[in-house]
Amino acid sequence: MTDVVSEKPRRGRPPVSDEQRQQQRLDISRHAVRLFAEQGVAATSGEQIAQAAGVSERTFWRYFPHKESCVEPLLTKMIDAFCVVLRAWPAELELIDHLRAAYTPLLDDASDDDIEAVLEVVRLTQNERALRAAYLVLRERAEHALADVLANRTGLPRESIDLRVQAAAMSAVLKVATDDVARSTSRGVTRVTLDQHREQIADALRGLSRLR
Repeated sequence: MTDVVSEKPRRGRPPVSDEQRQQQRLDISRHAVRLFAEQGVAATSGEQIAQAAGVSERTFWRYFPHKESCVEPLLTKMIDAFCVVLRAWPAELELIDHLRAAYTPLLDDASDDDIEAVLEVVRLTQNERALRAAYLVLRERAEHALADVLANRTGLPRESIDLRVQAAAMSAVLKVATDDVARSTSRGVTRVTLDQHREQIADALRGLSRLR
């Protein structure tokens, strides 16, 4: 008779999925931005952010190499939203017409609070050098993401200078327009200002983009 060895139950917490990990990083980002806005970056510690988000310091530092990088998940949502719109750009429409119809600052699952948090980060970058450095690094990454989208759209080589200039121009337009709407909405975001933001981007790209 063969003995059957029962499998021992696993101990500890179940593994965290990528989706759960990304959601947790985003939640930490929201708390970090709130604390940065309330008391400044220098006066805010990683421990405070971890406590506010309800995670251990070990988890916090595993997700973020330094506290300033906490703003990346929220800012990345803004860049992702623009890339999603570009990928959905119909062949029969000019880019500016498509942007006017489809662009929003964040993805559809974002809340108004997330939009305000993103704009608060942009405002903070004006005076907080460490946050500005993180913001500019992310903008550089955005150029690469936009270049990938444009390469698929146009068939141009990913590393061609023409395509990279187009991507850099798009990224610059998005940055300047976002900086502008952040300054103009310091007392709160309205749908009117977001509509104006969309128009600013479309108008600016009209003279820059030769894509059809």
